Amino acid sequence: MSEILVLGAHPHLERSRVNRSLLKAAAALPPGRVQVHDLYARYPDFHIDVAAEQAALAAAKLVVWVFPMHWYSQPPLLKLWLDEVVSFGWGYGPGGDALRGKDLWLVVSTGGTDEAYTPGGHHRHFVDAFWPPHEQTAALCGMRFLPPLVLHGAHQVSDSELAGHREVFVERLSSYPAWPEISELPACPGCHVPADERPEESH
Repeated sequence: MSEILVLGAHPHLERSRVNRSLLKAAAALPPGRVQVHDLYARYPDFHIDVAAEQAALAAAKLVVWVFPMHWYSQPPLLKLWLDEVVSFGWGYGPGGDALRGKDLWLVVSTGGTDEAYTPGGHHRHFVDAFWPPHEQTAALCGMRFLPPLVLHGAHQVSDSELAGHREVFVERLSSYPAWPEISELPACPGCHVPADERPEESH
């Protein structure tokens, strides 16, 4: 098991310049430090090995989600992974302390340009407006939400721009946790979840 767990979630990685490049670079790092799970390659049938994923999560200090923005959120398999792996009583809620004190880092690519993610663009908001659900997910699990790394206009970036983005990504993985901004971030929050919030019968 490794200190850093990188979860790649691109439904068509073979068509991706950006995500494929990042996951390949992460996989080339020392395996004792970085472990890469390409979720769509591991689980083409969407049947997730929950025990294996939980073991990898429990061992990691930094959890990285690498994905393209899908409808202002994550792709479906990453959402399913979250639903099944980060379960009540394990990842959050009473007794669910397995992720407490860890860090969550989003590495996201968008099809839209940076201008598109402004109040005057067709997405109507800066990209930061779409982080709160992810940030609250981290908070519920007692994790610290690190500032995301974003590459806009992924379909249009030049080779040199992609190389620069990849270099930042690799440097961050290699230098973790010695990031200047980490020392300025508050400690992992605590969100108390009542034991009766998840009854045996679903609602």
